[in-house]
Amino acid sequence: MNRKKVFVSGCFDMLHSGHVTFLEKANQFGDVYACIGSDNTVKEIKGRYPVITQKERKYILESIKFVKECRINKGNGNIDFVEELIDISPDIFIVNEDGNSSTKLELCNDMGIEYKVFKRIPFIGLPKRTSTDLRIKTTIPFRIDLAGGWLDQPFINQLNSGSVLTISIEPTIEFNLRSGMASSTRNKAIELWNSELPVGNPIKLAKILFSYENPPGNKVISGSQDALGILLPGLNKLFYNNGYWPNSIDSINDESILLFLEKHLFLISLGSRKNDYNVLDNIRISKEGASQLAKASDETWKAIMNKDVESFGKAFLNSFKSQINIFPNMVDDGLKKTINEYKDQCLGYKLSGAGGGGYLILVSIKPIVNSFKIKIRRKNSF
Repeated sequence: MNRKKVFVSGCFDMLHSGHVTFLEKANQFGDVYACIGSDNTVKEIKGRYPVITQKERKYILESIKFVKECRINKGNGNIDFVEELIDISPDIFIVNEDGNSSTKLELCNDMGIEYKVFKRIPFIGLPKRTSTDLRIKTTIPFRIDLAGGWLDQPFINQLNSGSVLTISIEPTIEFNLRSGMASSTRNKAIELWNSELPVGNPIKLAKILFSYENPPGNKVISGSQDALGILLPGLNKLFYNNGYWPNSIDSINDESILLFLEKHLFLISLGSRKNDYNVLDNIRISKEGASQLAKASDETWKAIMNKDVESFGKAFLNSFKSQINIFPNMVDDGLKKTINEYKDQCLGYKLSGAGGGGYLILVSIKPIVNSFKIKIRRKNSF
């Protein structure tokens, strides 16, 4: 009896028990064809070359009894495997939950391939493993902006003052570059401080990081919410009035508030923004638009403080809609299609950072299929 063809794709760097468990489970559905990202593709997506070269990764995977064949993908970017997918013509395409994306699903639908998403469940008796865990431990956080994004830029906050709400995120997974999680600023922090944040006043350290990322002569100034969102633990309200640096900062490290956010926030991976993506094309700046964005941010803050999940979802969505009114390029037709798949399952949603890809962040009472959770960094966690 001929077995079905099962297609999997990924970096498979620093092979560990989590990879083997994934491949073993995939093998239960048929013969596994593992297609891996090239060294250059890993550098493009992760901002670093893999620890194990593509030839070594191919050799190791082909030595595993659950893998029938391994190939090095000839494409680039997050969808680097199209040529291999067409050539192999599998029956099933399997991804893990943080490798799931609407683009992959749509590609499979177009080609008549069954699409499955696995949760990361370790083999009985073994610890849960990711390549991020095994790499030199970098504890420097990422950040998520919950509401008011773009109010840290003077061309917006000079029209109407307002607040950006950020949370500092533990690096439980390795978020991709160009994904709206302040990964570029985080990489600058790694250049400055290596694997962990230094001890000291977090606001002063954020100023150092902001200045390092934006040296004199820069034509484009990155928003300070990125540096502050990384350095300040917990939830933070950054109030801006006609400037790059906030006039005031309200920090919340109340455990019940942070648990509320962790309980109701869910992320869906969309893949990195394209290299030619420019959110500043076709912008529609107005005082009214800036005012709506600031109002939605204040409503989001109030709902979080009251731990009112219904109001949180509504205000969260209003903030995102206010962003789109000013920056319509944040959402293209492909992202709209993904949003439509999830919008009825949640109370509110937004795209991470400047949009164009990255992650779809959902507010929900119930778990969302194919989503993953975040861990907020607590005060004194270092």
